Amino acid sequence: MTEKTEFTSKSGVKGLVDADITQVPQIFHFPSSTLSNNRPSNLSDLNLTVPTIDLGDIIKDQDNTAARKVVVSKIKDASENWGFFQVMNHGVPLTVLEEIKQGVRRFNEEDPEVKKHYTPLTVTGFNNQKFFYNASFDNHSNPMNWRDTFVCFIAPDPPNPEEIPLACRDAIIEYSKHVMEFGALLFQLLSEALGLDSEMLKKMDCLKGLFIACNYYPPCPEPDLTLGINKHTDNSFLTLLLQDQIGGLQVLYQDYWVDVPPIPGAFVVNIGDFMQLITNDKFPSLAHRVRANTNGPRISVACFFSSSLFPNSTVYGPIKELLTEENPAKYKEITIPEYTAGYLANNFDGKSYLSNYRI
Repeated sequence: MTEKTEFTSKSGVKGLVDADITQVPQIFHFPSSTLSNNRPSNLSDLNLTVPTIDLGDIIKDQDNTAARKVVVSKIKDASENWGFFQVMNHGVPLTVLEEIKQGVRRFNEEDPEVKKHYTPLTVTGFNNQKFFYNASFDNHSNPMNWRDTFVCFIAPDPPNPEEIPLACRDAIIEYSKHVMEFGALLFQLLSEALGLDSEMLKKMDCLKGLFIACNYYPPCPEPDLTLGINKHTDNSFLTLLLQDQIGGLQVLYQDYWVDVPPIPGAFVVNIGDFMQLITNDKFPSLAHRVRANTNGPRISVACFFSSSLFPNSTVYGPIKELLTEENPAKYKEITIPEYTAGYLANNFDGKSYLSNYRI
């Protein structure tokens, strides 16, 4: 039995930590060049700070057109220049945010025999399972990432409640309702930031698919040897991330790894590959990663607006209204399941899969 096979037959990374290991197994070791934390000596001199946008005024008054214009302008600037921003005062109750984080913790700290019931039936876990566990996106990658993950597919075909483990069932159902509602507002604001009708992205079914990946990063005895998640871009139109206060998320901006510091009660929003494609590079999907840490467990909840491998015949290409003679289409048309299949086969190798579809 290989080291990797032995690992995947056990109770994930948490199982290793529970066994009181003092060294990171070789299957988790990344090359030093990958682990490099290249950054300028003084971030403030270059103003390398992920934008933070306060939505309070438009959440309190949806008809406040002046405040909405200010927010749209900030979202446009952040999406064009960073592909990443944080949002505060978004209207999702803090109690809902706290409960989903606790639900992720409760499930991951269940008895291993309980969690085994939710391990994927197939390599990718997409055999009509709406909920599956154990780093199913990348436990065949090389090296492996220092995290355990469970995934729940929410839309367009939500799971039956009994398909979701009791430890996180109510939290996921409640959280996903708020995410879908807030997601609708975000897609309106992004549509307006593109100079399009506010319902344009919704009409393109960008809001139709949603799945949630809940990450549990156990404390790592040798964090300088591995990563929580390797460098990657997201297989989505938009990703909405809730992170706890431990930190570790970094975005690759102008060849520097810039920390995305936790802000209590805030969401991290980042542009995904499909949004970069349909906006013809106007809104870029930036690479990001998560560093391992000695604290923990670190918990994050990533909501991906994407139908992933589930059936979706819609063909996506650059939005016609954004194209001109000077700005012709830069990408081929593609369906989301087709893209996702190749994206997953790439095994988080650190390269942008979207580049394969450039014209």
